[in-house]
Amino acid sequence: MLRPYAYLQGFFMTSTLPLIIILVAALIGAAFMAYSLRRSARYGTVGAGIGAVAGAAGALLFMLPLNFCTFEAERETIDAMFGVGLVIIGMAVVLLPVRWFLQRRMDNVALFAADVQPGAFNSTWLAALFLAPTIIILALFLYYPALENFRLSVLLTRLGVPRTAFVCVDNFTRLVQDTEYINTVLITFGISIAIVIIGLVLALLIATMAYQPLKGAKIYRTLLIWPYAISPVVAGLIFLLLFNPTGGIVNYFLQGMFGFQIGWLNNPAAAPWAVIIASVWKSMGFNILFYIAGLQNVPKDLQESAAIDGANALQRFWKITIPLLSPITFFLIITNMTYAFFETFGTIDYLTGGGPLNSTTTMMYRIYEVGVVNGDLGKAAAQSIVLFAMVIGLTVLQFRTTERRVNYGA
Repeated sequence: MLRPYAYLQGFFMTSTLPLIIILVAALIGAAFMAYSLRRSARYGTVGAGIGAVAGAAGALLFMLPLNFCTFEAERETIDAMFGVGLVIIGMAVVLLPVRWFLQRRMDNVALFAADVQPGAFNSTWLAALFLAPTIIILALFLYYPALENFRLSVLLTRLGVPRTAFVCVDNFTRLVQDTEYINTVLITFGISIAIVIIGLVLALLIATMAYQPLKGAKIYRTLLIWPYAISPVVAGLIFLLLFNPTGGIVNYFLQGMFGFQIGWLNNPAAAPWAVIIASVWKSMGFNILFYIAGLQNVPKDLQESAAIDGANALQRFWKITIPLLSPITFFLIITNMTYAFFETFGTIDYLTGGGPLNSTTTMMYRIYEVGVVNGDLGKAAAQSIVLFAMVIGLTVLQFRTTERRVNYGA
């Protein structure tokens, strides 16, 4: 039989606390919207009411499917903190679009600019009809699997086992206490940063040399771009032959020229560099292609003016070429970061298999090991959501910081 205190505590956690959370979210939403629309008394008052509803809806966005399980009495502090984070994210997801809508209405700005270009659809239904096949395909093969992934992330479920159990957010919170997973995150960031920096620097240097007026330059540039057409799996097999510790071509030349060999695939310190080199080579053609296109748009009169003023080739390259290539560099940082996080899986699988000693086990490869090899779908789904959120966060951070220094003018 429960003691009266324990009973009251359980009742408070299961009934009163969710109402308090919703009420606090509504108050925060009302204050946020009233402050955002403070220029207009009319919209400020109405916006406060709409903000209260939006704030409450945002709090329920994640908590209602979870039944407020993160705030149960038997849960740990980390679960409650995770729940607070979900409430804040849900409120932001709902409040920010509502604020955007109300601010546009307050400023009498059309929500969507009218398309006056030739060939524009006059009928919304006709446009929807043509878009229907694409929307259906996206719903079946993108949106539904994404929602199913969210559902699996809060379950204890294994591959091939029909029975499941609801575990709230344990699949997420246990990652914080998993030192092996934290080490995987650090390895992922280390490999990804190296791929982005080394890949872009080498691509810019090669593109600059390939852009010079040479006989047969078009054929030479085409050959430089070809590696991008090779799949990551094939790239892994190619570098497996190159970096083989016993019969690899790289160690053969190192032994013949310098008298030593490197255990590329069986040394935890060297294996990540094998993955980095293979991945940089794989993405090199893509980067060179964009940099060559960017170099063609650099005004020659600026280069000539700087040369007349006494600037040497290095100064012209640093002060003129690189700033004018910043939009392309910004784009390539985003695409290469996405490539490093996701598309290196095939290369790692065939080159190192995540070893030795998990030294090349990235977050993407760990999801494969946990979900496919070990069959733990719940943990794999949670880790995939963490990876997705991390890439989205890094992309937003790039747009908030780096884009300010991008020069889009000539």
